[in-house]
Amino acid sequence: MKKRLLSLAAVLLLLPLALQAQMEFGVQGGVNLQNLTGKYEDGDKMENDLTLCFNLGAFVRIPIAPDFYFQPGLQYAMKGAQQEMTLTKATSDDNMVMHLSYIEVPLNILYKPQLGNGNLLLGFGPYLAYGIGGKVKFQDEETDVLFKGDVSITEYDEQFCVKPFDAGANIFVGYELSMGLFFQFNTQLGLLNMMPKVEGEEIKDASVKNTGFGLTVGFCF
Repeated sequence: MKKRLLSLAAVLLLLPLALQAQMEFGVQGGVNLQNLTGKYEDGDKMENDLTLCFNLGAFVRIPIAPDFYFQPGLQYAMKGAQQEMTLTKATSDDNMVMHLSYIEVPLNILYKPQLGNGNLLLGFGPYLAYGIGGKVKFQDEETDVLFKGDVSITEYDEQFCVKPFDAGANIFVGYELSMGLFFQFNTQLGLLNMMPKVEGEEIKDASVKNTGFGLTVGFCF
């Protein structure tokens, strides 16, 4: 019994070291085409267009089974949309551009089997994000995005308002070279309605969600 206890203690002591030896750390960045989808308070569908954004961050890969990893990360992510607007019949069309900045935590499961001299990357999982700033630009004017869960009627009328917390799903596929350099195509679907309450009341039939897809380049050490 004493030998078994000593053996178990040795395994428990060495397991973290073994996991640490197999853990992988990496950095990544990329460009995305983002959009804000949803409905206005009158029920009409939002007619926004894609806008170019970027993200930059780091991650860790923790082995959980052969070829499978838990891959949490931390990154700065820009999201948003643009919309073609015409003030009057006499004026030409112009684009209103909305950019939202988030600190984002992806929590992905990665399948990484060997393929050729490198590895195939297949991943999926949820993400959590918190808004830290944003701008709405139209012609020569620029206003701040208001990240707030409950706004006044004045704030709602004068600013673009969204809830600060966002969450959704990630899916990505890519390839990692033997040297650690990798490329992947990723898509993201926001699942939470970010439309704030106005003076404590839900805005009936109104919703807004983040969506996007893009290309990521990174290096795994």
